[in-house]
Amino acid sequence: MSGDSHGGMRDLLGAYALDMLEPGRRAAVSAHLDGCAACRAELGFVAPAAELLPLADPDRASALPEPPPELGERILAGVRAERPARARAWRIRGPVAACAAALLVGFGAGAAAWHAAFVPAPVPLEGVATTAHDDGISAEAELVPHTWGVEIRLTGTGFREGRTYRATLFDGSGTAHPAGEFVGVGGDRMVCNLNSALLRQDAVGFEITDESGEPVVSSSF
Repeated sequence: MSGDSHGGMRDLLGAYALDMLEPGRRAAVSAHLDGCAACRAELGFVAPAAELLPLADPDRASALPEPPPELGERILAGVRAERPARARAWRIRGPVAACAAALLVGFGAGAAAWHAAFVPAPVPLEGVATTAHDDGISAEAELVPHTWGVEIRLTGTGFREGRTYRATLFDGSGTAHPAGEFVGVGGDRMVCNLNSALLRQDAVGFEITDESGEPVVSSSF
């Protein structure tokens, strides 16, 4: 594919993640993703942000809660009780301190409201059974059903250090859909996020193969 065509497909990844493309163009982007690891990787960064947009509440983000009107005086009363020798000085500075306390509490409440408005919902994880075809490998997998495709979260040990492994998803007709590559780290535990443009409802299994094309881990679901 030419550089211009690749760039055009890349420009459409945001709309693709938001499911805003017409069917024909969406199919074209899906086909491009099947053969372009760079765009799949970029979609892996773009898609989670797109999924969070429906959770944003502009009203909650802009309207900062006000602290209780008596909070400033309660704070000052506590300080006076703790430090009676400075009670007079606190009375002089009382209005200023009350304003400072209100500002601090208001800032904290506003930050809490902003946080509540934008905290993402838990990512839905689907555990799937895996079969290791290499005695030295142990692996577990979970699926994440994104709007743009399915993600495999692979956790495992025993993938030979420095060796390249390839992930492939399969649909009901047996068609293979690339889901990325990773490099083994030996006996250390590793976690890989492998992405494919194949939708979850169409996926029936995946396979991890080594450099010779032999399967080392497989799963059917």
